Amino acid sequence: MIGKLISFVLLMPVLLFSQYNRPGSTDAQFLKIGISPRGTAMSDAYIAAVNGAEATYYNSAALPLIKGTDVVFNHTMWFAGINHEFFAVAHNFGELGAVGVSLTGLYTDEMKVRTPLQPEGTGETFYAGNYRAGLSYARYLTDRVTFGATVSYISMSLYSGFSANAFSIDIATLYVSDYRGFRFGMQIGNFGSDIQYVNESYPLPTNFTFGLAINAIDAETQKLLVSGSAVKPNEGEPMAQVGTEWNYQNTFFVRAGYRLNHTVATYSFGGGMQFGVGEYHLRADYSYSNYLLLGGAHRFGIGVFY
Repeated sequence: MIGKLISFVLLMPVLLFSQYNRPGSTDAQFLKIGISPRGTAMSDAYIAAVNGAEATYYNSAALPLIKGTDVVFNHTMWFAGINHEFFAVAHNFGELGAVGVSLTGLYTDEMKVRTPLQPEGTGETFYAGNYRAGLSYARYLTDRVTFGATVSYISMSLYSGFSANAFSIDIATLYVSDYRGFRFGMQIGNFGSDIQYVNESYPLPTNFTFGLAINAIDAETQKLLVSGSAVKPNEGEPMAQVGTEWNYQNTFFVRAGYRLNHTVATYSFGGGMQFGVGEYHLRADYSYSNYLLLGGAHRFGIGVFY
């Protein structure tokens, strides 16, 4: 059973992504925006390193590693005054598995309706927004291997009468060892129905991602996590990411990463801290990602585990 499942995950990318290289041929591009300050500080080399409720986005198979309940809220200051939000909560039900719920939103500020005859505005205003709601489930297959899936509803609205929706599924696996926290993860993301506006339809930005993470330094007071991942989108060339995180006493964190074969994104960095208040463990994170001529993107996140 486990061998068949792993074979399915390995063979699916061959069927999905062997056919073409067409940049710009997919819709719902907001699904490709990293949601985590920790993950993006490591340039999204995060599929094998992710912890907590953020796993609902990066690798749902990591959800069974949660020992209780994890809640996270992340905010991204995107370009041109656009905001990007992510909220998720996940809980481990033991032998029954782990469940997570997530919400993602990319939306503009209020904008004026303009026409050729009324370039200063008609007096009407509108908002444009893209949203995704996901439900995740994961459980252990063996004492080392976990499997997870996320089913999502996607809604996109440009203006009154110009909206579309779709459904998608993410399928993921994760292997965890005792040696220096080594992990290996894989995920097929955003596999689902097309987005259709009026008479035109476009596929979702489906991708296959795999990666690994290991503690290069695994001392009692500090750890140095090194991670790497590769992603093959259905519309373009393969890309890779490398990242690292220095952890001092599981309280202070410094992170950095770099993207390979990406036309715009380059380096990133960030940091964070976490501390306990009674039975609650609070954390705060920040990251900066460089996008060359576009500028930089700032991300802020807070979370609580109990």
